[in-house]
Amino acid sequence: MKILFIHQNFPGQFLHLAPELARRGHDVLALTDAGNNRQSTVKTLRYKFEAQKIDPVQTRLGRNFTTMSDRGVIVARTALQLRDKEGYVPDVIFGHSGWGETLFLKEVWPTAKLIVYAEFYYKGTGADVGFDPEFSPPSFDQVMIAQGRAAHLGQALIHADAGLSPTAWQASTYPPSLRKMLEVIHDGVDTAVMSPNPAASVTVPGGRVLKAGEEILTFVNRNLEPYRGYHIFMRALPEILAARPNAQVVIVGGDEVSYGSAPKGEKGWKEKIRSEVRDRLDLNRVHFMGKVPYATFVSIMQVSRAHAYLTYPFVLSWSMLEAMAAGCLVVGSRTAPVQEVLVHGENGLLVDFFDVKGWSQTLTEALAQPERFAPLRQAARDMAIANYDLRSVCLPRMVRYVEGFGPKTGA
Repeated sequence: MKILFIHQNFPGQFLHLAPELARRGHDVLALTDAGNNRQSTVKTLRYKFEAQKIDPVQTRLGRNFTTMSDRGVIVARTALQLRDKEGYVPDVIFGHSGWGETLFLKEVWPTAKLIVYAEFYYKGTGADVGFDPEFSPPSFDQVMIAQGRAAHLGQALIHADAGLSPTAWQASTYPPSLRKMLEVIHDGVDTAVMSPNPAASVTVPGGRVLKAGEEILTFVNRNLEPYRGYHIFMRALPEILAARPNAQVVIVGGDEVSYGSAPKGEKGWKEKIRSEVRDRLDLNRVHFMGKVPYATFVSIMQVSRAHAYLTYPFVLSWSMLEAMAAGCLVVGSRTAPVQEVLVHGENGLLVDFFDVKGWSQTLTEALAQPERFAPLRQAARDMAIANYDLRSVCLPRMVRYVEGFGPKTGA
C-alpha cells in the first residue's frame, strides 16, 4: 500500500505507527509544515503555510475556519503537484483533522481512503467551555464561538471515509451522526520504557539529586496553565509542604499557552499563579524543571511517590497514562477524560477538580503513607499494560485498522 500521513507537527500521534507500517513493507510518505523541525525515519515532504492576518470584523465566527481552510488549500495544492508532476496516488491518507490539512484531499485523490485523526470536537456546553468560571465565565457568546470552531472538524470527518479517536470520551464529543464513523484506539504507551525503577534519580535545578523512595510529589504538563489545573495544584501546595516538611515537589512544563488564553499582559500562567502563593511556599523545595527531554521525564515519573494530574473536560494527556505505566500513584481530577481510565480506590485516587483543600489532604496522605497505596500503584501499571501497551495492544490494533482500508484482493 501507499500510505500518506499528514500532520503539521509530524510525527505527532503517528510517531510509532508510520515507521511500523514502513517496516511492514508499505510505501509510507509524510507531509508536514515547513516550520516543523521534528525528525522521522519516514520520508517527509514539507509545505509552506503562512497564516494571513484575519479581520475579525469581516470574518466574525468564521475566522477560525478561514485560517484552517487556508491551510487546507495549501496542502491540497501541494498534493496536486505530487499527483500531476510525480504521479503519486496514495491508497490511504491518514491525517490529523485539527488544522484543516485534510479538508480538500478527496478532491485531489478521490479513490484514496481518507482517515482523519479526530482528537476533539469543540462544543458549546459539556466540555471545556465554561467549565472553569474563574477563567471562562459561562456565556452564550462563548457557546457560539466554540461551536463555530468546530466547523472545520465536522467538514473534515464528513468528507473522510472514517475517523479515529484515542479515547472513548474524546470520541463522545462528536455529534452522534459523526461519532458512528469513529474507531477508538489509543496511541499507546511504551510500558517497557515507562516502568518502575527503584534505582532512578533526577537532578533538579541547583544540583540536588532526588531518588526513588524519597518523598517526591510531581506535576507534569506541556505548559503550566489552567486547562491542566496548574492553578489548583499550586494553591494546594502550601498546606502540603507545611504538613510534609521533607517533601520535594517537581514541576515540569513550559510557560507558554497550549490551550485557552494567556493572562492579560503576560506570556504565560507560571508566574501569575506562582505569585499568588509565593509567600506561603518554601521555594527551595519546589523545583520548576521547564520542558525536559523524554529520558528525564521518565526518571521523574520513576522517582515520584505521588503524581497529580488535573484537566478540564478536554483531551487526555499522554503523561497521565505514562505515569500509571511507571507505577505512579496518580491522583487525578474527577473529570470525564480522567475517569475513563482512573478508578478511585482501585488504580488511583480522584479529587474534585476545584477542591483545593481536598487536593492538599489527598496528596499529603499519598506522600505520608506509601505502603498503604502500593496496591494502587501496581494496579495502575497492570491496567496500563493490559489496555494501553504500545507494542502488544495499541500499535497492532492501529496497524490492522489502517491496513483494513487497503485495496481488497480476492478471486
